[in-house]
Amino acid sequence: MMNKVFSFLAGAMCGALVGSVTVLFLTPASGEALRADARARIERALAEARQAMEETRQEMEAQFEALTGVRPSSEN
Repeated sequence: MMNKVFSFLAGAMCGALVGSVTVLFLTPASGEALRADARARIERALAEARQAMEETRQEMEAQFEALTGVRPSSEN
């Protein structure tokens, strides 16, 4: 079950990436505007990924602590 979900999500992300790249190359915009837009989109995606990673880390630490009674050390 989890493998099917992972496969679906991976396929959806690949499709979104291909679609985004296609739109970027087919959009009638100047090179500078296109690069600025691409840079902004990438920075936004990275910020969202970092936020999701932090939220997941906090959830996993809470679950670990609940199961073991031991608070994980922060090694950042």
